[in-house]
Amino acid sequence: MQNAYRPPTSLGLFPPVVKNLLILNGLAFLAQMIFQARSPEPFDLIERLFALWPIGGPEAIQFSDGVVAFGRFQPWQVLTSAFLHGSFSHILFNMFGLWMFGGAIERELGSRRFLGFYIVCVLGASLLQLGVTSWPFLMGDPSGVIPIPTLGASGGVLGVLAAFGLLYPNSPIYLLFLPVPIPAKWFVLGYAAFSLFAGFTGTQAGVAHFAHLGGMVTGAVLILYWLGRLPVRPRTLLS
Repeated sequence: MQNAYRPPTSLGLFPPVVKNLLILNGLAFLAQMIFQARSPEPFDLIERLFALWPIGGPEAIQFSDGVVAFGRFQPWQVLTSAFLHGSFSHILFNMFGLWMFGGAIERELGSRRFLGFYIVCVLGASLLQLGVTSWPFLMGDPSGVIPIPTLGASGGVLGVLAAFGLLYPNSPIYLLFLPVPIPAKWFVLGYAAFSLFAGFTGTQAGVAHFAHLGGMVTGAVLILYWLGRLPVRPRTLLS
């Protein structure tokens, strides 16, 4: 482990897993744009099938101007929702974060382990978000479920960010609105604290703060495990 990240000496600017994730997200977003342009419904077929819907929500609601159809939860959505995005700015920021931090983590872990790491972070993010959005149903009150889907790569990307903060804690992170850089470890802790606060207070409605938090916690636990800092130790430790 290094305190600060050093520029890459191998795999180039786009390591294979990061590159393929960027391509897959881009193709999925293109498909979304095509289906949205052809669909008169608020939620097109791709969103109804592959975004992450809460368990037990209504299939449709009658409004004054017509019926709106929603998706239903399906098991594959805990993974597929991470390849869908709500807007161009949404995918742009997520893919920039994946490229900016993912390359460093892929070089550190190796491509195969990084792919597994990213997928597990996505699953951790989706499962926590699913538990939160489905809570009324799980408590026996299906009428309290709000049929709003979750989509975006943020859970996986923030798991990668958490890994960066643990592996390169003193690497500077530069933000446009701050005149001085922030050490990665403090940026990660600050973002996690904000996600926890915003999730419980409802700040920034429409943002899946618990998915963000789930991805970060999952990523941190995996890295701490591989570093040998948990009671259960892996066969091979990260250097």
